Amino acid sequence: MKIIGYAVLLLLISCPLFASNPVLSSTAETVVPYRLSEQEKKDGYRLLFDGTTLDGWINNSDEYILENGCIAKKASGFGNLYSEDSFCNFVLKFEFQLTPGANNGLGLRHIIVPEGYLGMELQILDNDDPQYKDLKPYQYHGGLYNYAPAKRGYLKPVGEWNQQEVIARGANIKIILNGTVILDTNIKKVIKDIPYDKVQSGLRNSCGHIAFLGHDSVVRFRYIRIKVLE
Repeated sequence: MKIIGYAVLLLLISCPLFASNPVLSSTAETVVPYRLSEQEKKDGYRLLFDGTTLDGWINNSDEYILENGCIAKKASGFGNLYSEDSFCNFVLKFEFQLTPGANNGLGLRHIIVPEGYLGMELQILDNDDPQYKDLKPYQYHGGLYNYAPAKRGYLKPVGEWNQQEVIARGANIKIILNGTVILDTNIKKVIKDIPYDKVQSGLRNSCGHIAFLGHDSVVRFRYIRIKVLE
């Protein structure tokens, strides 16, 4: 990464506070509090995070903090942050910002446990960091961890905001990253040839919490909204 001026670096890694447009982009500033677009309201979305409080999120306010309109994972610690509500079938939309070497996970249909996690994990990762050059295919960004790889090459440069949409309907899981489908898989098909006792039990959860699964790195999240599907 090239060395850049302090002011520019601060702009890249911070979460600005104001904007005139509720639909954000990699260059748009943050709306605080966030608001849904008129179309999203019609479509039945609701906010999971309004940019002003961590209300609605539980289990870890030490390693995940409110930072200038974002949920930010601190540089140290491996804790998880869970949505207070549980969901079964849904469309989840959010924006995230990676820092160099960032590593996190998006948990779907999770059960809250004292240690580790119990549910499926979709990888959140700075794919281009040299320390990750020898990972298994499913360990890169968007992969269904341990089971299905995602297409690579669609993340924005570190410091820019990425837009991600996750559609979970039964066993079908789809990820759209910055407008491109990078994962479209079916859990039942992925595990059909794996012995039952070798499949992570949480992968079969039909409902559960949304979770951010922390590692020792900084990742920021904003404009998180969800639509429940029948």
